Amino acid sequence: MEPFKLQQREFVMIDDWNQTYGIIAGMTTKQGGFSQGAFSSLNMGLHVKDSEGDVLKNRRELGEIIHFPIEQWVGAEQTHQTHIENISEHQSGRGSMSYEDSFKGTDGFFTSSKGILLTMCYADCIPIYFLHPSSNAIGIVHAGWKGTVNGIAEEMVKRFKAKGIKASEIKVAIGPGICQDCYIVNDFVIDQAKRFIGGEYSKPYQQISEGQYSLDLKLLNKQILIRAGIIESSLQVTNYCTSCHHDLFFSHRRDKGHTGRMMSFIGWKEER
Repeated sequence: MEPFKLQQREFVMIDDWNQTYGIIAGMTTKQGGFSQGAFSSLNMGLHVKDSEGDVLKNRRELGEIIHFPIEQWVGAEQTHQTHIENISEHQSGRGSMSYEDSFKGTDGFFTSSKGILLTMCYADCIPIYFLHPSSNAIGIVHAGWKGTVNGIAEEMVKRFKAKGIKASEIKVAIGPGICQDCYIVNDFVIDQAKRFIGGEYSKPYQQISEGQYSLDLKLLNKQILIRAGIIESSLQVTNYCTSCHHDLFFSHRRDKGHTGRMMSFIGWKEER
């Protein structure tokens, strides 16, 4: 069953999390915004040379739709590394309206605070959402191949453990990103990935020619998370591909680098 449901043209949501726990968690599409040209139309990235005014209008539009004001968001300067920032109430709003103000060198957010929307931008990399309902602990990471093979998903699990939360109690959702058929990499990337692949798992890659492989980043992250202690029944994986589903998503590879960004988001509203 597909865990991400298209609620309206602007975003997909983790439907059962929203219905069961009342958390706001999902990812924007590329539809319904104000951006033009290659960024048409709901580009959420402030760093891709789109009109800053249009991007801010897009962000405010999303905030109104999901009833989570932009002043309560946090955003990051994502660098494909593994640094995760712990977010507290006084940091609300940082990086939401200015890229220069964003958290530097950050590819993950963790918080137990209400009234804060954790956001990350994507155009093929994998968004991974984390939830521990009884403690309000939530997290989100941006997992490209570099973040994946350097263990950013496991690093987030460690953040939960540091708060006394068992890995077996964490719920995880792996969101829209590029699929195996669309993601071709070389020997160097596969050699890095092999560090995480044990004999008990099926290979998350297939060789297609000399030095060329198709890599399933979603599956690789799933395997890393299970090794970190996440229970498979608590882990959901989307079927959406940012490259295949061209009507819904921007794709850095498909669009040859000149394109917009979707935004993943997760947060508890204050009134919960």
